[in-house]
Amino acid sequence: MDFMHRHAHLVLPALLDTLGVHAPVWLFGHSDGGSIALLFAAALPARTAGIVVVAPHIMVEDVSITSIEAARRAYANTDLRQRLARYHDDPDSAFRGWNDVWLDPAFRSWTIEAELGAIACPVLAMQGHADEYGTMAQIDGIAQRVPQTRLVKLTAAGHAPHRDQPALLTAAVVAFLRHHGTSSADC
Repeated sequence: MDFMHRHAHLVLPALLDTLGVHAPVWLFGHSDGGSIALLFAAALPARTAGIVVVAPHIMVEDVSITSIEAARRAYANTDLRQRLARYHDDPDSAFRGWNDVWLDPAFRSWTIEAELGAIACPVLAMQGHADEYGTMAQIDGIAQRVPQTRLVKLTAAGHAPHRDQPALLTAAVVAFLRHHGTSSADC
C-alpha cells in the first residue's frame, strides 16, 4: 500500500545518488509518478528544485476506482495485456502491481494531502477535464496546500494530456520552467 512513498523516499533518492546527481532536481511525473514527485518534494525539499505533475493523485476518488475496475476487465477480456507487453517484460506483474493495490479496499483511505504542506519548491500541476482516473479535486487540493502551485486545467484531455494535448502541455511546461529561470535542457 505504500509503494509510492517507498519510491519517493528510497528508490528515487538511491537512483539519483547512483547517478551522482546531488544538486536539486526538477522532476516531471505523470499519474502515480506525479504523486511520487510530490512525496519526494515534501520529504526532501533540499533535493528538489521544482516539480511538474500531470494527472497526479493526492487521494483516492470513486472515479479512480471505477476506471481501474474497468481496466481490470479490459486486461482480462481484450488485447490490453499484449499491448502492455510492448513496454513491459512482465506485463502481468506491471499491471497487477498497479491494479491490485488501487483496488485493495485498504487503499481506499490512501492520501498524501497532509504531506503536501512541506513542499517548498515551485509546482506546476496539470489535469485534463476528461481524466477518467481523477478529477480537478486532485490538483485543486495541491494548490490549496502548496501556495506556489501553478494550475493548468486542460480541456479535451484525459489522463494522458501528453497524448491528447501535447502542444499545450509542452508550452505550459516550457513557460513554467522559463518563469523559474530554468531551461528544459537543465532538467
